[in-house]
Amino acid sequence: MQKIRVTLVIQNCPVNRFAQNLALTVKDVSAAARQNCDFVVFPEMNLTGYAPADVSNAVALDSGWMDKLNRLALKHDIAILTGLVEKAGSGKIYATHLVFRPDQPVARYRKIHLSPFEAPYFSCGNDVGLFKFKGVHFGIQLCYDAHFPELSTAMALKKADIIFIPHASPRGTPGEKSASWKRHLTARAFDNTVFVAAVNQAGENDAGLKFPGISMLVGPDGFLATENIAYENKMHTHVLDMSLLAHIRTHKMRYFLPNRRANLI
Repeated sequence: MQKIRVTLVIQNCPVNRFAQNLALTVKDVSAAARQNCDFVVFPEMNLTGYAPADVSNAVALDSGWMDKLNRLALKHDIAILTGLVEKAGSGKIYATHLVFRPDQPVARYRKIHLSPFEAPYFSCGNDVGLFKFKGVHFGIQLCYDAHFPELSTAMALKKADIIFIPHASPRGTPGEKSASWKRHLTARAFDNTVFVAAVNQAGENDAGLKFPGISMLVGPDGFLATENIAYENKMHTHVLDMSLLAHIRTHKMRYFLPNRRANLI
């Protein structure tokens, strides 16, 4: 398989600043495109900001603002993964991440596992679907989702190559967040033989929360490939050698999923 270039964008995402956040996202996509990336990935709820007890900033999936990102995806032949608090037509509120790809309908992932701080205000998503771009199958999880190993396994069993995990994870220093991610994100990658790429918001969000800016890439061998810390808007582009997947998945003692006894679970 080919090499894939992934740009992870650590971003400051103030609440109630949708137009400002969208403009920054558009700018960052263009900058990522100049680095010839294939995927550009933004933090959870980067367009609306994260304030779970206040859903007044929820946004409908309106073609007006979405067209801007559709055009960018087509212009640059790039996949854009960006998030928001979604107000569905039913009136339900979701933590949603959108996928913009050239000449394809906008796709979305709705957060399946809600933290105790989110559950009173959001509805759960129920779809563990995968997406595809440039021959790469990928899944999306959002922050708290990553603490549930079976979700990553479900995606791996559907043949995911990469799991992107955008975060809106406040509290703690970047070092503390790094230590936390290394405990569980490396396990998700190693156990399931997938790349895991995670990125968090950064800085204060005008709603009393402060986010440790960090991004991290873990290889399908479970080893940390790279991590980046930032205290403001910052993007980092990484090259993923997709041939590493085949190398591990054809090794009898390194690829575990084919020997999983699902009937006992």
